Amino acid sequence: MAKLCRNLGLFSGRISLPFRLILTPKCAQSTEALHASNSTGNADGDIFTAEHVELRKSLGKLIERDINPYVDEWEGNEQFPAHEIFKKLGDAGFLGVTKPTEYGGLGLDFTFSLAVALELGKINCGGIPMAIGVQSDMATPALARFGSDELKEEFLRPTIAGDVVACLGVSEATAGSDVANIKTTAVKKGDDYVINGSKMWITNGHQADWICLLANTNDGPAHKNKSLFCLPMSTKGVIRAKKIEKIGMKCSDTAQLFFEDVVVPKKFIIGQEGAGFMYQMMQFQEERMWGSAVVLEPLDRLIQDTIEYTSQRMAFGKSILSNQCVHFRLAELQTEIELLRSLMYRTIGMYAKGTDVTNLASMCKLKSGRLAREVTDSCMQYWGGMGFTTEVLVSRFYRDFRLLSIGGGADEVMLSIICKHMKTLPGQGK
Repeated sequence: MAKLCRNLGLFSGRISLPFRLILTPKCAQSTEALHASNSTGNADGDIFTAEHVELRKSLGKLIERDINPYVDEWEGNEQFPAHEIFKKLGDAGFLGVTKPTEYGGLGLDFTFSLAVALELGKINCGGIPMAIGVQSDMATPALARFGSDELKEEFLRPTIAGDVVACLGVSEATAGSDVANIKTTAVKKGDDYVINGSKMWITNGHQADWICLLANTNDGPAHKNKSLFCLPMSTKGVIRAKKIEKIGMKCSDTAQLFFEDVVVPKKFIIGQEGAGFMYQMMQFQEERMWGSAVVLEPLDRLIQDTIEYTSQRMAFGKSILSNQCVHFRLAELQTEIELLRSLMYRTIGMYAKGTDVTNLASMCKLKSGRLAREVTDSCMQYWGGMGFTTEVLVSRFYRDFRLLSIGGGADEVMLSIICKHMKTLPGQGK
């Protein structure tokens, strides 16, 4: 199958529709069948088939050719050329691996999003993978599931193709992880809605062509009064007020947005009015799994880079690595990474079969954020003074990955979700 993929140019450019019809039935089968079809076995617990491997190889080549050579420059500029990079990714089929084939996607299961996320972890920063994830797995899942055919044609198709840049508008200055508390309103006026409010910390916000926007559309209960909209950023009244400076994720532009009497047609609502909160919670599950997966490769890399550096760096007549506290600590961290990997594969395997993984996805998100902090902090310590410079990746990932315990739902929110499933929240009852 892998040879056939190469011969037909599966991963060298946009896949033709006839070949997608050949590929999809095999690649979209259940997790058990995926395991059974991979008779050769691999180091990834048999979750990946030859098709996953070929997908990663092709993406890896694009990263090495079109992204990594320029990351340092883009970090210095505090912005990467999203339209240019997304177009290359879209042409190669990487922005819609789980999206419907009729709108340019590959129609595959979520294990292929995992494969993409893992490979994106080979990019030499955290900002670009995060921006790509917003485009592919954060701003578009609800649109793909619940949007009208007209909305999908206007917004989903060009997003998958990389012709436009998307962003997700949920967080506000007074409502980050507390999504139910957002204040942005969309008031019905004839066949339109008039939007007023603001959004904060919006990834891709300065380069985006459209935003998947969550707003209150009635005065009902907080979990039933919200709707998701597809809103073109060129619409009158959309104001990109500020480019937010951050301590990490430098090359990913982050915006503060205001909406002043923005008129949007009723047809731009995704799915049902009032169902936006539920849709967003579903999007969060994919976002949290994707965000957890994308850190695995960098953490592995930091461990190996630290082993190499500390084996060469001498202190008091011996290498830093030869100290038991160092090599034991690196062994502990590598073990923790493998445990996270196993949990991630289990969670995504279950999700691909249609199982509710809210609890496990929250555990993945919690563990990945905390482990990323542990690994980067410990490795930086062993790099000594060099680790405190901007010349090495350990310092960049130390800054970038601190966001993982905050964005997409803070650690404390993940703990609350886990406690809810354990029935240990105060007043919840058992």
